[in-house]
Amino acid sequence: MPKPSPSPVVVGVNGTSAGLAAVRLAAREAVSRDRDLRTVHAFTWSPRLDQNYDRARRAATRIVDAAVATAQRSTPGVRVTGQLVDGLADRVLLRLSRAAELVVLGDDDLATLPWLPSGSVLVQTVARSWCPVLVARGPRPQAGPILAAVDGSQCSLLALRLAAAEGARRNVPVLVVHVVDQPGLRAEEQGLDVLERAVAAVPDLGDHRVRLLSGSVAPTLVRASTRARVTVLGPRGSHDAGLLGSVARTVLRRAASPTLFAHGRALPQQRIAAPARPSSTALAR
Repeated sequence: MPKPSPSPVVVGVNGTSAGLAAVRLAAREAVSRDRDLRTVHAFTWSPRLDQNYDRARRAATRIVDAAVATAQRSTPGVRVTGQLVDGLADRVLLRLSRAAELVVLGDDDLATLPWLPSGSVLVQTVARSWCPVLVARGPRPQAGPILAAVDGSQCSLLALRLAAAEGARRNVPVLVVHVVDQPGLRAEEQGLDVLERAVAAVPDLGDHRVRLLSGSVAPTLVRASTRARVTVLGPRGSHDAGLLGSVARTVLRRAASPTLFAHGRALPQQRIAAPARPSSTALAR
């Protein structure tokens, strides 16, 4: 029996259609990365819920079996295993993220909710994971570039480094964007500086374009995601201190493309000489 590959792709499943969409996306990610796929359902039971333990356990097992079958049908050749793990879902996923290459979750129809529940499994995992977290959207990812949002923070530079790796692996360009929410020449110059320094900080960024956008930051990124294959950003920006930054919360709820939230080791702090400013043909407002 072959040994499991290191750093598997982990997908959390809960029996919903969003969870199965995440399984299909995770299966494609696992094959393209030459990684095993591990489908996981966290099982909790309490006698106070007046549930029959054996019946609840069998129902949870069926969720795992359905996820494994979905992965095999959607992506021939995927190396997939299913696992029922006792524990709270967010704690299980956070623990598994320590050894995973990627965690994949469904969006659970967040866009239909009036607010983003901070205690949800999705929010907790996106905010606190040890590895990148990919949130599935719709039946299949669309065509287009990798969209990387930068704001000058170390978290966004980590996202750009991740976007560079994704672009190289998928053989698609990376569109590096920064949004200015104030009109005027000074704001635009500061935005261009953010773009320049971000690109200079990730020397292995291959085929890419930069674009300065204007408007309210979160809605502007949501609109840009309609033309992206994957949207990559950090869970917090330069001025955010909570679980998720305000921009990340909106993008998590409303993005049109699969959304990849960066986690991992931060880029080292370094002084970067400002490179030549991009030509006006590379910018759009």
